[in-house]
Amino acid sequence: MSVTATTSRPSGEDLKAWLKTPWAVILGILALTALIDPGEFPDIVRFAITALLGTLPYIAFAVLLIAGLKAAGAESSIAEAFKGRETRMIVMAALFGGLAPFCSCEVIPFIAGLLALGAPISAVMAFWLSSPLIDPPTLLITAAALGWPFAIGKAVSAVALGLFGGFAVKAMLGAGWFATPLKAIQTKRCGCGPDPFSGKPVWRFWSDGDRRATFGRELLGNGVFLIKWLSLAYVLEALLVTYVPASVIAGLVGGEGVVPIGIAALVGMPAYLNSYVAPPLLAGLMEQGMSAGAAMAFMISGAVSSIPAMAAVWSLVKPSVFAAYIGLGVGGAIVSGVLFQMVM
Repeated sequence: MSVTATTSRPSGEDLKAWLKTPWAVILGILALTALIDPGEFPDIVRFAITALLGTLPYIAFAVLLIAGLKAAGAESSIAEAFKGRETRMIVMAALFGGLAPFCSCEVIPFIAGLLALGAPISAVMAFWLSSPLIDPPTLLITAAALGWPFAIGKAVSAVALGLFGGFAVKAMLGAGWFATPLKAIQTKRCGCGPDPFSGKPVWRFWSDGDRRATFGRELLGNGVFLIKWLSLAYVLEALLVTYVPASVIAGLVGGEGVVPIGIAALVGMPAYLNSYVAPPLLAGLMEQGMSAGAAMAFMISGAVSSIPAMAAVWSLVKPSVFAAYIGLGVGGAIVSGVLFQMVM
């Protein structure tokens, strides 16, 4: 007797999976708000919808850009940053870190391949520190929520942090630190994108059927991803502005000085969600009294210490190098916050 196999999951598992999505969290928050405080419910919904609609042009441009980069195979040009003299590699890695269209799982095999080919850990550290901070979609979402001065400040901070970390690790290596910095390198890819070490970018991707399919797939996937996370972000921002007293925020991370900035950097490490949720939440916090420098420190520290960013580092290097990554990231976040506060 043969048994017919089925690939569909039980409905209970489907429900459990759906309950973990941002859509379920949004509906849960709104339902709870309508039940507990029906008077504020319409204003909260109106705030979130208005904010999301205002961001849609940025979302559209961001998903078009990232889909085009992925379809063209732009990743293959990033590896060129890791060729030549070490100083050049550090500079190029810090610059390209903010442009690389990698998902979090692609960073690990990409860096593993570079290390296997002999790329210095100093240049890799520069890439590691700048890459989670900024990319084309994050730049646009940050500009939509916090304005272009903040978005440009974050981009400059990302490159500066990459340079600082890269040259700091170079100096540490020269002093005899990190004699054996790497774990056993696994170069197996995750399968979610083209191999960055093969081929060259094809910018006229629309003439190739496979690349057109990649463009459509990335356009839809990134569009849904951004909309669901930003919807959650704006609902949380509406709750923050409505229910958290401004005096509480201003007392913790408002005003001048290093202390509020340092607090924001430390709080940002465990509290950070992702680079798309953070800008709207920070907009709400700044409206409630958070200083610009503290917001910058929170965003940089949180991005460096986010789980995907830390996983990429931890999977490839020894604990001493991982500790240097965290220390450089948090220290750089505080310095960036202080400098941004002075400029603003």
